[in-house]
Amino acid sequence: MMRKGERKVKEIYEMSEERKSKKRRKVWWRKRTLGQIARQLLLAASLVMLLAVNVCADAFRPILFVHGNGDSAALWYTTIWRFESNGYNPSLLSAIDFKHPTARSDDTKPQENRSSTTDQANELGAKVSEVRSRTGQKQVVLVGSSRGGYAIRNYIKNFGGAANVSQAILCGTPNHGTQATPANLDNEFNGMGPFLSGLNAGEEVYPGVQFMTTRSDSNDKYAQPDGRFLGMPGSPTNVTYAGPELRGAKNMVLPGLDHREVAFHPRAFEAMYAFITGREPGTLEVIPQPQPALNGMVSGWANGAPTNLPLAGVKVEIYEVDPSSGQRLGEPAHQRTTSEDGVWGPFTAKPTAYYEFVITATGYPITHIYRTPFPRSSVYIHLRLRPLSDRDKGTGALVTLTRPRGYLGHGRDTFLIDGKVPPGVNEGVAGTGEGRVRFESGPLRSVRVVLNKEAVTVLTYPLDAGHIVIAEFHY
Repeated sequence: MMRKGERKVKEIYEMSEERKSKKRRKVWWRKRTLGQIARQLLLAASLVMLLAVNVCADAFRPILFVHGNGDSAALWYTTIWRFESNGYNPSLLSAIDFKHPTARSDDTKPQENRSSTTDQANELGAKVSEVRSRTGQKQVVLVGSSRGGYAIRNYIKNFGGAANVSQAILCGTPNHGTQATPANLDNEFNGMGPFLSGLNAGEEVYPGVQFMTTRSDSNDKYAQPDGRFLGMPGSPTNVTYAGPELRGAKNMVLPGLDHREVAFHPRAFEAMYAFITGREPGTLEVIPQPQPALNGMVSGWANGAPTNLPLAGVKVEIYEVDPSSGQRLGEPAHQRTTSEDGVWGPFTAKPTAYYEFVITATGYPITHIYRTPFPRSSVYIHLRLRPLSDRDKGTGALVTLTRPRGYLGHGRDTFLIDGKVPPGVNEGVAGTGEGRVRFESGPLRSVRVVLNKEAVTVLTYPLDAGHIVIAEFHY
């Protein structure tokens, strides 16, 4: 029979052994967990390295991205991120900024801050020469959104560019016009006019260049049988949903996507990557970098249209903000006044941080642009200022939701400002990428803005004090 003292000693010993056992299990579990994490990181790194090796081995050509009417190179940075995330060499990926990105109303007549089809073909040709010289490669791949496809086709067919291009991808390009009617034949978007008639005469694709088009099934506002989006509702356009297709090209239909998404959506990237490389991409996701380096140019407006000309003397401040309140977290993380090149950076961002860009320039309202996190580096984070329109002037605060790479579709997208769908967004075919809400005058308040899986909180800076507020989303 065990005495009381012996039992006590035994209990202490057993407790000690149990603590040792728990400690050993804890150490074993920590080592196991750390080992799992290490293996996962190693696997991810190996995948990226494998993709990079495959790309290098195939010696892929440079890709030059060409924006559409009124746009800029900035629209392409998410597509570039996806190419980089699949191992494509970043030095082979670039985008053009047309100086005057908006088309003339009449292609034959000069118009301030507007470009002709010849202007665009010449600018594109100069950029192709620059890319070929920089990379040392004889041919490039050209990828164009909307009007950008016109410049590509014109350069290839009429400006001696065919020998310099291996593949051409036209995304939502109205290859047979937004309308084909006898009115205003010298508008470049008229399928009956001399410009498009000339491009489409004979073979619609040029020998020696591989062509692909991407289009929507019926959700492209510029490929509609009815002229609603051209200011002529109820009148026939003589254009079909298949208007962007070309005879002799690989024509891809991306159901449900809108005019912009057929260029910038992950499914559009999937199609163009497979066409360029001959295989499916390893991922459609954007793989984050630990320290994204951001840069870009500040531009503005002239004669009622945007420009891609640099603005000098613009003060740019960047604040990290609380994603739940929009309040600034300390002093500016970056500030700079632009010089003649309009460049506002470089700025090293945190890949999980939310930022407020504050842009102050003569002739423009003080512009607060709130951004969701930037997962990767880009030199195309452009800041475009615009004057206040007559409809936006007044008191209170104006908050704008903007989606540059797609439109807002009821029943397809979630888009909310302060928990409400902004007014003025049309039903049916997606036709606008912006929504606005005006708030009454008063103290600054936090307003949550949501677009699908992205969300950011902004503050209501007063309109009558010269401020506008924009929530801009990547996707």
